Amino acid sequence: MQITELRKGTESPSGWAIEQRITPALDTQIIHTQIKTTQIKTKISCTVGPTSLKPKIIRRLQALGVSLFRINLSHTPMEGVRPAIAFLQRHSTVPICLDSEGAQIRTGTFAAGLTNLKKDSLIQVHRHSICGDGQTLNFTPPETIDLVEPGDLITIDFHAVVAEVLEIEGDRAVLRVRKAGRVGSNKACNVHRDIELPAITDKDRKAIEIGREMGVDHYALSFANRPEDVREMRELIGAGSVLISKIESRSGVAHLEEIARLSDAILIDRGDLSRQVPLQQIPAVQKDIISRVKTIGRPVYVATNLLESMVHSPVPTLAEINDIYNTLNDGASCLVLAAETAVGKFPVQCVEMVVNVITEFERGQREHEEREMAAPTAPL
Repeated sequence: MQITELRKGTESPSGWAIEQRITPALDTQIIHTQIKTTQIKTKISCTVGPTSLKPKIIRRLQALGVSLFRINLSHTPMEGVRPAIAFLQRHSTVPICLDSEGAQIRTGTFAAGLTNLKKDSLIQVHRHSICGDGQTLNFTPPETIDLVEPGDLITIDFHAVVAEVLEIEGDRAVLRVRKAGRVGSNKACNVHRDIELPAITDKDRKAIEIGREMGVDHYALSFANRPEDVREMRELIGAGSVLISKIESRSGVAHLEEIARLSDAILIDRGDLSRQVPLQQIPAVQKDIISRVKTIGRPVYVATNLLESMVHSPVPTLAEINDIYNTLNDGASCLVLAAETAVGKFPVQCVEMVVNVITEFERGQREHEEREMAAPTAPL
């Protein structure tokens, strides 16, 4: 069944509720402000998900000037990839980007969706997929069990929980919780040392095959750690495709110039990068990455927490607006919205706000250039 054939109250194969008809409540969410999107040069990329995969929303986002729709494979089940692509192609002419899972570790599924892990409790981590609870869970990819060692510290969901590996017993590992907290399904994990994971997962390969079959020509490589990761992805997506390499680790920063030269664009994922780089260093690292990549002549995309408060609120914080403006001032070529447009309550308002900030920034840049050109030249 095509995703566009589904009616309100039914679910897509991916488990997403897709609306064909727009309810009155949704109509009130769409505010038709007068924004001259044709004037902005900076690109906007929107991640799609349950909130935005609706015909009226997609068409409105395109009208606002969105230049790329992103399908995040880390949060899209395999059976949902083809319907999501078909839906976007039916309702929009904006290019689509498949964003890979890449070399990352995530939690499996928990029976209750969320679970509390208590301090000093022992957790059994299984190689194979299970329905987890407060005592058992699994990581993906399964070979994570082979890569960790006793003494390793593992953080789950941006330091919500910290656990130490005590021992490995065949197809399971035993962890002790050092910092208690609540974790959920499919949450990012980080081992406190560099471990080598496959750059491209089996799911990535299957999704890319579908993407190429359906005419998708933009692909993002998550956790581009080494030049060889980029070469592998380039071979997989084929000639003529646009490759965006995501910098999300210390290794990616260390190999930045080589990765950038092999890519069509670089994306800074500030969220995942902050799992390895202290938060207070992220602004300086962002400026450094943008400067180095622009020197090579590649565009730079910036993602994560641009308008995080607007996931639940129709109005952003002043700090968020300041962050976006400063990111533009750093030299960002594209701003990437993630949860804001995938699962947030106000996807259209988020894009309108980004367009407004870009418009103000670029107007200020033009006025500055005009003043510089009009300034009298001092006599020699």
